[in-house]
Amino acid sequence: MNFERPRPDRLYLLVCADRRPVSEVDNHQKQWNSLQNSGGNGIIAPQTNDPSAATATATETKADDPKQNLNQVINSIHKTLGLTHQLYLTVSSFNIASQLPLLQRLNSLVMELDNMTKMADKCKYTGPPAGRQGKNPDEFTKDVLNGCIAKNQITKGKADAFKGLRRHLLEELEQAFPDEVESYREIRTTSAAELKRLAQAQSMLPNGDVKVKPEL
Repeated sequence: MNFERPRPDRLYLLVCADRRPVSEVDNHQKQWNSLQNSGGNGIIAPQTNDPSAATATATETKADDPKQNLNQVINSIHKTLGLTHQLYLTVSSFNIASQLPLLQRLNSLVMELDNMTKMADKCKYTGPPAGRQGKNPDEFTKDVLNGCIAKNQITKGKADAFKGLRRHLLEELEQAFPDEVESYREIRTTSAAELKRLAQAQSMLPNGDVKVKPEL
């Protein structure tokens, strides 16, 4: 037997004939429209437009990823080493103009160390993969040190290559522009002597501060 699906206008008339409130009739009409839009299978698919749930789920998944947390800690360590090197350069050639950069780099170092401590609490690291696989820890340490030595040699080779390039360029420039190169070397010598004099003057102070002459 073939049953004819009731038309919306007939359903609306039947509901009105039942003397129910108009708001209730409108609700039935909305439900019927939802059934029509869902394909007529009688199931109304819930629609949610709140993106916070998906964002929270993605954030939770990312926060629980141990590899991601470990990479964040490693990046923080690299950044801390870079800040420490910058701090060393600032202190080794300290002068009056370096006071503000010194304070800024100190604050950056403290903030990065605090950030590293917070990220380390989320990092579930149980040791190097080689140790978990049964490899001798001493052999693993030896391999790591050999790798560091190899990278250090590569970096040293690059630095020596740049020094050789600079020396070669100065030789070529001296042949083409001898007067300009001589002036450049005099400026470099004067600047180095001035920096050395400032460093010696600062080392004479007991607390490392710089005496600033008051303006009259």
